[in-house]
Amino acid sequence: MVAYTLSILAAVGVLLLTALVFRRVTRAGEDRDPNGPTAAHAGAMLSAMFLLVFAIAIIVPWTTADAARQNTHTESQAAIDAFWAADSLPGEAPQQVRTALREYVTFVVRDEWPLMAQGRMDPVGAARLDELRGRVTDLKVSGEVEQDAKDNVLDYLGAISTARSQRSSDAAAAPPEGLLFLTVLTGVVVIIFPFLAGARPRGLAILPLVAMAGLLGFGTYVTWDISHAFAGPLAVKPGAFQEALQEFARVAGRV
Repeated sequence: MVAYTLSILAAVGVLLLTALVFRRVTRAGEDRDPNGPTAAHAGAMLSAMFLLVFAIAIIVPWTTADAARQNTHTESQAAIDAFWAADSLPGEAPQQVRTALREYVTFVVRDEWPLMAQGRMDPVGAARLDELRGRVTDLKVSGEVEQDAKDNVLDYLGAISTARSQRSSDAAAAPPEGLLFLTVLTGVVVIIFPFLAGARPRGLAILPLVAMAGLLGFGTYVTWDISHAFAGPLAVKPGAFQEALQEFARVAGRV
């Protein structure tokens, strides 16, 4: 925040210094017209600045949400693959691994997803996954088929763990610091700029300003509302994990 403040003060200082120098060096008429070159230049730049900040405030959350949605499919698909691969494990291991996978996915959908809307994860999920990986690692196997099954299950559990770590990052992700504040600030300046420039609209002339202010207010709210990948209108839903539970039930019915 200190760096942001200093950059603003530096820019304003350059403006004041330039105005002072040109006032002393050259003689020119004063620009008091709301339609004059000063107001036209400043208005165009402020509009461009708002559009730039607004675009970033929209694109960053949209991209994060899209990546988070794809990652949930990656994690759920790895769980399904592990569920299938467990079939060739020895003894009671297939049933134990499948039960643990079903409990993990159920936990993610039922207990962990509401927490992700608040930007955090439940450490219980990671503990369950680590426990399952440890049990499969310690499993005694014999023969090439069982060894391959064990290796495959461990590979898929590793993929689940990697995707889970990415999901944790997505849950905690937020727009760049100060971006939402800058969106609000530039929006407000764009709204009040005609009055700052000296314009005093009356009658029907003020209707376009009212429409612009309403749309800017709505757009600014939207940038705040979609700032989190697991909350708001762009929220990633647990549909991929719910489909995984359905696939678990289908596979279990075939066994």
